[in-house]
This record gives sequence, structure tokens and C-alpha cells, in this order.
Amino acid sequence: MTPEARQSQHAPELRAAARHIGRRRFLTVTGAAAALAFAVDVPTAGTAAAAELDAARITDDPFTLGVASGDPLPGSVLLWTRLAPAPFQPDGGLPAERVTVHWEVAHDERFRRIARRGTATAHPEFHHTVHAEVSHLAADRVFYYRFRAGRWVSPTGRTRTAPAPDSRTRSLTLAAVSCQAYHDGYFTPYAHLAADDVDVVFHLGDYLYEYAVDSAGGARNYTDRTLPALFARETVTLEDYRLRYALYRTDPDLRAAHAAHPFVVTWDDHETENNYADGTPENSVPPEEFLLRRASAYRAYWENQPLRRPQLPEGPDMRLYRRLHWGRLAQFDVLDTRQYRSDQAYGDRAHVPGPESDDPARTMTGAAQERWLLDGWRSSRALWNVVPQQVVFSQRNFDLTAPSRVSMDAWDGYRASRRRVLDGAKAAGIENLMVLTGDVHVGYAFDIKDDFDDPDSRTVGTEVVATSIASGKDGAERPANWDTYMTANPHLRFYDGRRGYVTVELGREAARADFRTVPYVTRPGAPVTTAASFVTEAGEPGLRPA
Repeated sequence: MTPEARQSQHAPELRAAARHIGRRRFLTVTGAAAALAFAVDVPTAGTAAAAELDAARITDDPFTLGVASGDPLPGSVLLWTRLAPAPFQPDGGLPAERVTVHWEVAHDERFRRIARRGTATAHPEFHHTVHAEVSHLAADRVFYYRFRAGRWVSPTGRTRTAPAPDSRTRSLTLAAVSCQAYHDGYFTPYAHLAADDVDVVFHLGDYLYEYAVDSAGGARNYTDRTLPALFARETVTLEDYRLRYALYRTDPDLRAAHAAHPFVVTWDDHETENNYADGTPENSVPPEEFLLRRASAYRAYWENQPLRRPQLPEGPDMRLYRRLHWGRLAQFDVLDTRQYRSDQAYGDRAHVPGPESDDPARTMTGAAQERWLLDGWRSSRALWNVVPQQVVFSQRNFDLTAPSRVSMDAWDGYRASRRRVLDGAKAAGIENLMVLTGDVHVGYAFDIKDDFDDPDSRTVGTEVVATSIASGKDGAERPANWDTYMTANPHLRFYDGRRGYVTVELGREAARADFRTVPYVTRPGAPVTTAASFVTEAGEPGLRPA
């Protein structure tokens, strides 16, 4: 469905929601705050001129939530921060006035050789977030950046630009992360990732969770602090989502990872609501309520992530799928498998594939995104075609019996959609397909088969599934279903249930995946180890132990 059609489809529900502003719990903050979820443009000059805060009047450090960068291009970086002297207050501790923020990008960490400098405006309508798109930078270079507001200077961030489009770059090291439930544990894996030498981090979804966080921080079991009661409820309003991002970004390990590396982000479900599908919520609520909630969630997501202007949402719609390149080495097709999908079949229960789930009209991506993906493959000149996305792509049988139950929320519940994608890759001549996945709180390594029911079928790609940062608490190296899964899925090469992340080095001859795990997250300070390493050679899909 085109964006125009989607907006037309949603218009009646949004008009109905607007008529009921202030009448239901999800709109009780203020009508104005809820209406902000539908704003699509930076405030006009006339509006912005109504009030400006002299940054010299900011008496407390406004950079409590750190800095971030994202979506590296050959000559450009996107820099992010948010001004919040009091991050746990709805207004962040600032009046509803715009603030001029200065930024600097330098070749060195001491800022002796400045590459670019400028200013950006932190608008109260965008919760005093800053998205500075810095251009005219050299390609394939490391840079350092910082912000200044009044007398306050932010922490220093490190970022980089991508290589030139025709560059035959020899290698790229990426990290893939997902699923960071604050209430399930500390973000210790991020402390280790911050120290790793990687070029870019792909966040594959569930950056935050909508569930309540108690005063002790859940499994973190704080004894040195008490979290405000405003976190002890599910996120529904725009204010709720904004405050939840503030809570997550107070985590020092998350801030360290953002400061150390540029991120490329995409969402899954919990940034809005568990297992929603397009306009269908998990629970039975009127469509106007859910679409307004979705608009609030999407607005807060854009505000709090290092995203560029094309990703700015329009009401409950946001174009998050996008394409990035790393010279001629890699093309990244970042997918959104949540916003456009058909509703889960069979009530979203584990189920044997059947007529409902195998209906060819069902889609995981929506028709427009699917065409965009396949067209991008046809024009790709990259050695590696990498697809960062959310839910398990490969077949994952839950039982030793045949036919087996599978997940209706993953691509197994959308087999016709998966078939179209695999056929599109084949038609485009894609030889080195790699899918990066999150969602399931475990690490997997799959051979992607042309026919998953035939172990001797041709291997057409590789899927690397990053375990969670914290979701699922400590986990176990071999979960209770380990033997069943390894037997029922001969294309599954690796399965580990601990927390951590994965790094992938893409080279001209091969790609190497290292699964990095920590033994616990319910208390801080866990060490990191490499649980397993695999290699897939260019031109010969299939994983083998490194």
C-alpha cells in the first residue's frame, strides 16, 4: 500500500480520535500533548519565534541522556542529543521554549582539527531533541563530535562516514543487537560493545518495552535509588513513551555504546505494543485508540533515535525501511516487518502451517516494501546483500513430529511472503545473502535453504540472530528445548540462550560471525566471552565453524 493510501485509510480513525481527545485514559495527559503525535513538520518560523530560551539560563547539565549518531553516508553523519536537565520530569526540566545548540565535528578527539561546526534548534515540540545532519565530510573517515548549550558541553561521541559508493572497501565490522528490557537486567553487553572496534551497530528492534517498571527497576533490584512511580505503568501516551526513552537512556552502558559507534535502528513491536500487526493491536481496543497510541509511539521513537529527516513520522505512519551502502562491499536493506504486516494467523499461537497462514495474499512487509526490496536487489552491485530486520526468517520447527508447529509471528507464519523474497533474491542473482535478526532473546545461526523441508536443498544464504541485551534475564547456554530445536532443524547451526550481541566482519573473501555472550545481567559487571564463531565464504552460502 502506498503512503498516500495508508494516510487515506487511517484518516477516519484519526478524525475520530481527535474528536475524543481528553475523554479516554490514553488521552488524559493533555489534548495538546496528544495532538503533537500528529505533527509532521519542524515548527514554522513564526511559531518558533514565539519563545526562545537563552541557553545561558540552563543551570543544570542538559546532556544527561548522552549523544548518538546514526545512518552513516559517504559524506554525512546524523548527530543526536536531547536536552534534559531533569530527564524524569515530563518537560525534561526545561520550559516550552526553543534552545539553540552548537555542534562540532572534528578529526581528533581533542577537537584541535575541526571538520565542521554549526547550530541546531532543540524545539520543545520535539521534546528538545536535536537531529543535526552534518554534510560535506570526507568519506570513509572516523570523526568525533560534541554539542554545547550555554556553558554546558556534552560528552564526546565517535562516529564515521561510509566509504564512497564505488569504493572497493576490503572489510567492514558490524554489530547486531536487540531486545533490551530495562526491567529484566543491566545492559552490560553494551559496555563490552562500546570497547569493541566496530564500524556500525544495527539495532534490530525492541529498543524499549512498554511494560511497567517498578521502583526497584525490576530484576535490577536497585538498592541505591528509587525510580519514580510514573514508570510503574504501561506506556500509552506520548508522554509515557518519551519518559520511557529517558529512563532507558540513563543507563550508562547504553549511552557508552551510542557514543562509541554510529547506530542504524529499526523497530519491532515493543516500541509500541507487543505483537501488534499494522493497525491491529494485541488487545481489543477501538482502532482510533490504537492508531493514536501508535502515532505517539512512532513520534517518540523518531525523537529519541539518530534518524534522518525522511524518517520523520506522519501521524501513525513512518517510513522506517531504507537502504544504506558500504562502498561496493555491502548493501543494507533495513526492513520494517511490523508496520505493514498482515495480522498473525491462528490467533498468533504456535501452529502447524495451514490454509490461514499460507494464504498467498498474506504479507510480512506490505506490497510497497516488498517491491522496494526486490528492486533494490536487482540494481545491487554489492558483494554482500545484508537484510537487517526483526523476526526469525528461517524455518524454526518447534516439534520433532512432522508437520511441526511454528511461530505465527515470525516468517514461518508468512511463508508465501518469504517465498516471494527468496524467489526475488534468486531472480536478482544475489549470491551472498545475509539476514540479521533479533526478537527471540537467543542467538541462532541458520543456513537459509531454498526448501526448508528438504535438508539437501540448496543453501541460498545465512541468517544470524542476535540474542537480547537484557530481555529474558540471565538465560542459559542450552535452553530446555535445545536438543529438540537442533534435531528438528538441521539447517540450525548454533543455538545459545544467554544475553549478548553478535559481531560480523564482512570481507572480500568471507564473512565471520562471532557470538558474544555474558553469563548474567541481573547484576552488573559480567565478563564477556565468544560463545562460537562461524564463517561463510563469498559465493558459497553456508556456515562452518571458524
